[in-house]
Amino acid sequence: MKDLYLRPRRSTRGCLIAVILLLLVILAAWWFWRRPKAEEPAPDSPAAIPATAAAPAPVPAAKEPPPAPEAKAPAPKAPVASRPSPAAADPGLDLLARARELRASDKLVEARDAAWQALAQSSNEVARTGAEALLNEVNIELLLSPRMMPEKEEYVVASGDSLDKLRKKFGTTVEVIRRSNRIPGDVIRAGDRFRIFKGRFTIQVSKSRNDLVLMMNDRFFKRYRVGTGEYGKTPTGDFTIKEKIAQPTWWRPDGKPIPFGDPENVLGTHWLSLDIPGYGIHGTWEPDTIGKQASAGCIRLLNAEVEELFNLVPEGTPVRIVE
Repeated sequence: MKDLYLRPRRSTRGCLIAVILLLLVILAAWWFWRRPKAEEPAPDSPAAIPATAAAPAPVPAAKEPPPAPEAKAPAPKAPVASRPSPAAADPGLDLLARARELRASDKLVEARDAAWQALAQSSNEVARTGAEALLNEVNIELLLSPRMMPEKEEYVVASGDSLDKLRKKFGTTVEVIRRSNRIPGDVIRAGDRFRIFKGRFTIQVSKSRNDLVLMMNDRFFKRYRVGTGEYGKTPTGDFTIKEKIAQPTWWRPDGKPIPFGDPENVLGTHWLSLDIPGYGIHGTWEPDTIGKQASAGCIRLLNAEVEELFNLVPEGTPVRIVE
């Protein structure tokens, strides 16, 4: 009786479980069918298109900017004459630099020649001024030393020679012979060997520039600043040095002599008279008058410079005075 009672209960429970499972399956199917359609891709979206239908359109590459128009070569311009450099246009600066190098190397004759070339070939004011400054120094050093130069002659003193005779023979001055040969006094001996200057000096004075240029064999030797006559009183023309006097006496216009050393004496330390009465080249005690037209008509230099000129040029030296 026990078995018959239990068997129907097991069958009912199994049926109930089966029904529940079936309901669950039905619910699951219904939920699956009813899920939102938004999750499906749109028909025309890239995901909805079958892979075999058509390859996706390639993304267009970024467009390259159009090539810049080819630069055209500028039309040739008419040739313009280039300005040459100062050194190329005027050789004076190069020649001056060469002269200074030679001077520094103690090659005085070569330095002098290069400076002369600069003066002859150059219109450059800097080159010309520099060349003259170099020549002012080199010419004096060559002349008043035992150095040899083309304007000197080797000479052996003969019996009966004197400094005064040699001065006249060579057209120079005793002071030049003495200083260029280191002669301490006035006595010379037969057999002595000297180098004696035989060049020729001339003097050119400009009233407008107030300068005096000493020329040697028609080439620049040295330039001096001078004072000339006020109101154009200095005469113009060609003259010669007639007489040379150291420590000169000055004769006042009224005829009274004023000795050297007197404050009233206006002639300075040296006097070189011209062959025109009352005019000459002399020193001055008034340096502020140099470079001006301030004298009574004579040509005046600083005392130290008129002494140098006095020792260089002999009597008879030509003097040309121009406006």
